Amino acid sequence: MSMGEMPGALPETVDADTLRGWMESGLPISILDVRPARDRADWIIPGSVHVDAHDALWAHDPAALDDAALPPGGAVVTVCGAGRTSLLASRLLRTRGVNAASLSGGMKAWSGAWNLAEVPVPFGDVRIIQVRRTGKGCISCVVASAGEAAVIDASANPEVYLRIAADHGWRITALVETHVHADHVSRAHELRRLTSARLMLPAQQRVSFPHHAVRDGDTWEVAGSRGRFVALHTPGHTGESMCLLLDGRWLFTGDTLFLDSVGRPDLEAGRAGASLRARDLFRSLSRIRKLPKDTVILPSHASAAIPFDGVPYASTLAQVERQAAILARDEESFVRVILDGTPPAPANFARIVELNETGQTPGAEECAALEAGANRCAVGADGA
Repeated sequence: MSMGEMPGALPETVDADTLRGWMESGLPISILDVRPARDRADWIIPGSVHVDAHDALWAHDPAALDDAALPPGGAVVTVCGAGRTSLLASRLLRTRGVNAASLSGGMKAWSGAWNLAEVPVPFGDVRIIQVRRTGKGCISCVVASAGEAAVIDASANPEVYLRIAADHGWRITALVETHVHADHVSRAHELRRLTSARLMLPAQQRVSFPHHAVRDGDTWEVAGSRGRFVALHTPGHTGESMCLLLDGRWLFTGDTLFLDSVGRPDLEAGRAGASLRARDLFRSLSRIRKLPKDTVILPSHASAAIPFDGVPYASTLAQVERQAAILARDEESFVRVILDGTPPAPANFARIVELNETGQTPGAEECAALEAGANRCAVGADGA
């Protein structure tokens, strides 16, 4: 059975890769989330149905799933935090004749699941493919031209990027990080080991591994006459944060600017330095807003689960200015909103930063444990 084929009768459990393949193939599968509502508020599987059944399932209540709004017939995969409560749910459904399985490892395992979307480019010698970690909200991009490819903010399993490159006949020659990330372990180091690609980071004094330092105004090409990047130093989310402008039209904003919000300024600077960093962010955003309004904004994170719809997570700068009301504020009120609205820090962010500053990549299980939960890099989504 391939990842894109669903058996007639589901096994008792399915792993995240299998479920990801079914969803990518558009197979008729219902996802039933049985976590408490407070846990679901942080991160979900796109299109999942929810019933808060945790306590009832552990009490072995036969009516625990009576309120689940599942479509009649068809297969169901149950999900919880770690795969134990969902196993109770799938077993209960099976007693009712439902073709059900439990997601092994739960949402912790789903954190690494991904899907793809290609960003439209009006000329054929440049391709931009988004790799979206749907459960985590992390987004990286593969930019290719003339048989060579650059990976920006690699956050998925390295095999994903190698597969994309192999499928298209590309060679990965550059790995670019827009900043030192705090919510996921960078996969750029492992990719460099596998590809010998050049590792590029914004100029800073934080990391302790060899890399090519990129400074404001630096330019380079993926290959050929297209695929020309210009680096823009945009401090704020972190002191070294940069954006990458591709061919004067596509802006990879890292965690500086999202589609409806901006990057929080405290993770690298701490609460004490957040005020000064917020002012840096205001000036960086002002610089970005001077670009043409049809510039396409491509951030490295989304605040919600990204569906398997193949639709790029992108907007024009004009659209982002309408969606992110905080951009219309003056500097003083911008700083006040940022400092008042900064959410709790991401779980394990100090350990993740340590790994990303030293260039270490732990094993898959440790990465899954460190990265469990939604990202919390954004602030100011409501523009209040």
